Amino acid sequence: MDARFNMFENEIAAKFFKRFANTAMVLHQSPLPRSTQELVSLRASQINGCGWCVDMHTKDAAAAGESAVRLNLVAAWRESTVFTEAEQAALALAEEGTRLADAHHGVSDETWAEVRKHYDDDQIAALVCLVSMINAANRLAVIVHQRGGSYEPGMFAAAFD
Repeated sequence: MDARFNMFENEIAAKFFKRFANTAMVLHQSPLPRSTQELVSLRASQINGCGWCVDMHTKDAAAAGESAVRLNLVAAWRESTVFTEAEQAALALAEEGTRLADAHHGVSDETWAEVRKHYDDDQIAALVCLVSMINAANRLAVIVHQRGGSYEPGMFAAAFD
């Protein structure tokens, strides 16, 4: 299946992506640990079936030093011993914030309490915005069939410098 539409070559989409990338930079520069950002982005992308974003976040995380073991276990984080309690809270928030249609309550009070226990207000703001942003990115890529496999680490950031 080929991409339906090249969002990178369209003037309106290019303007949008430049602003999207600038917004993402705010999150990258936040006090939320970069490894947590990549794990959360990867998990939401797995749930949404976004090959482009799974490819991107797996490769960017690996390039930043994330271990293959942790990357391979993100989809089964509840059944793994390699994630901290803070990372588990972030991954739970990512799942519940991504699967809004699957649960009438959205993010549970239990998950929210765990997030509050492990992160300060600035980190929480970044985490909530990150979950929203990655879900938007997943939808953009899935709608136009932007497929995974060709991404090179740092490619997205470099395209909008």
